[in-house]
Amino acid sequence: MISRKPKTLKAQPFLQGPRLDLRPLVIADAREPYLSWLNDPEVCEGNSHHLFPYTAEAAVDFIRRVNVASRELVLAIIERASVRHIGNIALQKIHPVNRSAELALIIGEKDAWGKGYGAEAARLVCAHGFTQLNLHRIACGTFATNTAMQKLALSLGMKKEGRRRSAAFKNGRYLDVIEYGLLRVEFKQFGKIS
Repeated sequence: MISRKPKTLKAQPFLQGPRLDLRPLVIADAREPYLSWLNDPEVCEGNSHHLFPYTAEAAVDFIRRVNVASRELVLAIIERASVRHIGNIALQKIHPVNRSAELALIIGEKDAWGKGYGAEAARLVCAHGFTQLNLHRIACGTFATNTAMQKLALSLGMKKEGRRRSAAFKNGRYLDVIEYGLLRVEFKQFGKIS
């Protein structure tokens, strides 16, 4: 009998936009370039990563945990034209009673910055959250210095809800965190879902 090497299964797209596929993370993602994103101070300038070295073991643990978590939806952002993993997007802290979640996003590939990929991925995930997960509210918090995420939040129709003063410590200084929120009815009125 001839022994055949088993085929490596690739994760199918979970959500699709005009230029992007969003798919579950797979163990194969726990290598470069994904590892380098969370170890790059420039990529992590606007988020809470890059406090400790990020290892392949930590990535594998994270991928295994989120793929079975019922309160987190974490997806790889795949640039369809190149079939390249350029970032991750998540709805975190999904609360079934409050019907709320927190939006998180990282575009790790620097040559993908400023091309609207974050906005496209965020619209897909928010629409899924409101229509399929029956969420009532999606929020995000970002450093006061992270103008890109603030622009993204506003482009989604999020409202600025507040500022937590000196709530984060990054690069030797305390930073304010700006809080944004979006209700399902606002997302509908913004023309994103029916």
